[in-house]
Amino acid sequence: MIFSESNAVNPLAPQWLDSAVARQLNSGVWPATATRDAAGELTIGGVRATELLERHGSPLYVIDEHDMRERAASALAAFTEAFNAIGAQVQLHYASKALLSIDIARWMQQAGVGLDVASAGELEVALAAGIDPETIGLHGNNKSDALLARAVEVGVGTVIIDSLTEIDRLAAVAAEFGKRQPVLLRINSGIHADTHSYLATSHEDQKFGITLASAAEAVAKIRGHEALEFRGLHSHIGSSIYSADGFGAAADRLMRLRAELLADGPVPEVNLGGGFGIAYLPSDRPLPLDELARGIAAEVARACAETGTDLPLVTFEPGRSIAGPAGVTLYRVGVTKDVTVSDEHGTPAVRRYVSVDGGMSDNARPAMYRADYCVRLANRESDAPLQLVRVVGSHCESGDIVVYADYLPDDVSYGDILAVPATGAYCFAMASHYNYFDRPAMVAVRDGESRTLVRRITIQDLLAADTASTPEEHP
Repeated sequence: MIFSESNAVNPLAPQWLDSAVARQLNSGVWPATATRDAAGELTIGGVRATELLERHGSPLYVIDEHDMRERAASALAAFTEAFNAIGAQVQLHYASKALLSIDIARWMQQAGVGLDVASAGELEVALAAGIDPETIGLHGNNKSDALLARAVEVGVGTVIIDSLTEIDRLAAVAAEFGKRQPVLLRINSGIHADTHSYLATSHEDQKFGITLASAAEAVAKIRGHEALEFRGLHSHIGSSIYSADGFGAAADRLMRLRAELLADGPVPEVNLGGGFGIAYLPSDRPLPLDELARGIAAEVARACAETGTDLPLVTFEPGRSIAGPAGVTLYRVGVTKDVTVSDEHGTPAVRRYVSVDGGMSDNARPAMYRADYCVRLANRESDAPLQLVRVVGSHCESGDIVVYADYLPDDVSYGDILAVPATGAYCFAMASHYNYFDRPAMVAVRDGESRTLVRRITIQDLLAADTASTPEEHP
């Protein structure tokens, strides 16, 4: 017997996949304003999915402006309350690598959140948005002299030093400008986050930061330069982290290192990074930020009490947790195809492949990290039986997968609109033009209106950048 979801439980379905919620817009996954109107159509920020694609084209990144602003403000409030309760000050910097545009940078500033940048391009976007440079932190494992000079020139608040060789180079640049540049030192705490190996960024065998064993040497070197002001320590233990345990362990190690460094001078700040996980699937249960903040604050207070040191300014860098749930990607359905596959027990079953007009060029995470997403029919509701599907893109790659497994109504067909939630972080930011696809536009929705944040980058734009596309210039 060949199984399909329309007549039995499909043995190809992963254990976490629950058909009982396959028609729901789960609150932990979708933006706050996502709902269905009286006709059953998905609306975000009061704007219908069909209207969004008719106006802005497909595929399309949709950002719920109210949701993203609120997440930034709520994160700041949660950490402020938790750390004020132990007598410490706290500040937040939005990790702009998750999702950045001029408008988004301004949203963060208006929420009282600073900005972290990790490239010359991100810095220029922040400056174009009018962000106060004092509230910007500059990251990067391979900062060029030109980037360091630009940061010092405009008055970036903090440069996060990532290597011993960067210390002398930054000091020389700052001296040329006659400035004293505040810096943090990025430390590999040795704490391994419980996450995908490519996302665990705080182990020794990797490109970021200074080991604990080399920290004292690096700090002494920084303090030896008049042009540098040592502000403190930085740590980032990974991404998509659902537990407070790793952050607590990293906080303990950094606070104990800080206690040692205080013998030779002030260490006013400790930055514990970001990486807070979000729900991509209805079955995901990330720790609420207020609980996470209280747990980390308790570890900081304990470590400082045990070492007899004062409480530093503590900084965090949330990105995914602010941008991720605010974003939804819309696609048009193209070809659908049923494939019979045998499970591990040799039982044949049907997996339906549903192709859409985007793919790994607009969301690289499934191909890079085997990241899971869910999907819903967006232009209408359907009471047709559910079918196990794999949503795939249109690129010339077998690994071009958007959603590995979910249920969609059996009658999904050419021209329908699908919506994939939790795509606000690292989708637009990592988009490419693979196979010379357009790069989708990104729009903000709010109060029944939509507006373009970043326009679609089309094949015409790419041809204009190709110097051979103007024959008269190349006889």
